[in-house]
Amino acid sequence: MNIRVLIATHKQYWMPTESVYMPIHVGREGKDDLGYVGDNTGDHISLKNPNYCELTALYWAWKNLDADYIGLVHYRRYFTNKEVRSVEGKKEQILTTANWEELLSKHPVVVADKRKYYIESNRSHYNHAHHSEGLDVTEEIIAELYPEYSAAFMKVCNRTWAHMFNMFVMRRDLYDQYCEWMFTILGELEKRVDISHYDVYESRIYGFVSEILLDVWLEKNEIPYKEQNVSFMEPQNWVKKGGAFLLRKLGIK
Repeated sequence: MNIRVLIATHKQYWMPTESVYMPIHVGREGKDDLGYVGDNTGDHISLKNPNYCELTALYWAWKNLDADYIGLVHYRRYFTNKEVRSVEGKKEQILTTANWEELLSKHPVVVADKRKYYIESNRSHYNHAHHSEGLDVTEEIIAELYPEYSAAFMKVCNRTWAHMFNMFVMRRDLYDQYCEWMFTILGELEKRVDISHYDVYESRIYGFVSEILLDVWLEKNEIPYKEQNVSFMEPQNWVKKGGAFLLRKLGIK
């Protein structure tokens, strides 16, 4: 079982040594070499990284990587067996090659545990955090290009939970199908939304929209999946995060 889990990174950082993991320098084109595989070889969209975020790694793997299962984590965020408090303890909980082989022998897709919003839907959360045209135009594109996905899009947007971070591992045939669908939609979104006035954060629109698209695709195609714990490898400032959430709710971004 050939499994490759890409670790999206833009800087040198601690990396797990398990053979299943593959650090990849996202946005590598025109940047100094970090010593990792770059997303700028073969067929690639490396220069779009400021807008596509970690999706440039997913695109690179889709077009250039030979594996039975392909997935993505982040240099500070990993799938883990369970949540613990210390950073060193979290490192020890990161899924091993053996863990992945066992999981993927039973499940075609592994995704992050649900992020629950409780008091708002995925759509209202997106609109409080970002420019609403991102989802509005995506909805129009799906209605035009993939109308059979419109009901699933509405269902996911109305939910109060989602699988976030663009973190998943998929069987190769499903990965290819998902990438073909997702990148077609995002490519059309690029044509229809003028982001020239967006700030640096909001310019990451395609990465933000794709987090919703993952659940739409899983929902419509009734793909069975396993949810897995995700750990952030650094201490988090929950006061700051909570304050940012409240500001978004008040319309202050």
